[in-house]
Amino acid sequence: MSLTSQQVPVLRSDAEALSVARELAAVLKRDSALRDRERRLPHDELELFSRTGLWGISVPKAFGGAGVSNTTLANVIAVIAAADSSLGQIPQNHFYALEVLRVNGSPQQKQRLYEEVLAGQRFGNALAELGTKNAHERTTHLAKAEHGFRITGRKFYATGALYAQRIPTSVVDDDGIQHLAFVPRDSDGLTVIDDWSGFGQRTTGSGSVVFDNVFVAAEDVIPFQSAFERPTTVGPLAQILHAAIDTGIARAAYEDALHFVRTKTRPWIDATTDIASEDPLTLKSFGHLSVRLSATEALLERAGEFLDRAQANPTAETVAAASIAVAEARALSTEISLAAGSTLFELAGSQATLAEHGLDRHWRNARVHTLHDPVRWKYHAVGNYYLNDENPPLRGTI
Repeated sequence: MSLTSQQVPVLRSDAEALSVARELAAVLKRDSALRDRERRLPHDELELFSRTGLWGISVPKAFGGAGVSNTTLANVIAVIAAADSSLGQIPQNHFYALEVLRVNGSPQQKQRLYEEVLAGQRFGNALAELGTKNAHERTTHLAKAEHGFRITGRKFYATGALYAQRIPTSVVDDDGIQHLAFVPRDSDGLTVIDDWSGFGQRTTGSGSVVFDNVFVAAEDVIPFQSAFERPTTVGPLAQILHAAIDTGIARAAYEDALHFVRTKTRPWIDATTDIASEDPLTLKSFGHLSVRLSATEALLERAGEFLDRAQANPTAETVAAASIAVAEARALSTEISLAAGSTLFELAGSQATLAEHGLDRHWRNARVHTLHDPVRWKYHAVGNYYLNDENPPLRGTI
């Protein structure tokens, strides 16, 4: 397919989705370092991304989409993240919202919102809040109103909201029950503030969203809390996408390290070679990175297979197994993305630190993104599962 086409195609297969993602990634990679250095928001790149049809690949076949496997979905995100990790992260909550819709939406809600996605609409997010007692508490209020509801509150870490046509928003009603409201971006009283200042993932638009008595139609509100009160794949779906982003960052850092050492790096004075790529200690370090990166990519594939099985038959056992498989991939992807971004400089040398190369973005992006939730608790969940037969909690952070 042509990436310059204005019409949004509906992709039909896993193979087509992966092929389109690789073609797009080659385009997105060209100015990724420049966008990071100058914080150029990727509006044009996201339009191109949307027109590929990739944002609709998780729409079930019954509603006109490709319904790709979770392995394919994760690999698509990893491919895009390797080209530009901010562009890999922006659709993460889009796909998360689509999974909540699949699990908890009514047939009418699914039909309408899936159609919007297949037509090229992007969903952002307004989930997290600052100043609460923990990362999962929500205070943004959903109040009953004529023909619908009114939303009042403030969100942060709203990745993708700056670029979205709808902003799925977690809200709490008068009874303390959480819902997910699919709020149109142009709603009166809704303000998206570009105040994200993280030193990594600089163009994700992960800033603030303010709701000042914003109206939302009743048909745009779906249950949210209940997705974590029974076995569903909402949590592990969110987590496999995070793992995919980190895996893509690791792949990009590794490939840039290979290229730099082959073309620019000088061997250390004590090496018995005039070619940096023949330095035996450099070879050992690249071998170590390569093995761990291959293991991460294999775990990502495996996690997708577990998640597919859990989606087809969501029980306490299948969802727990999927959550643990995803946690294993997420733990290793966290470590390899940070290691690859740091080891790059050890192997490439002082030249690699020059700003003109932009190689520092890999470690910065990995460091910021991997703080989404702590890897130490993933090892705890995995150990508790295998040693004590304890299933992980039903939420989005394991």
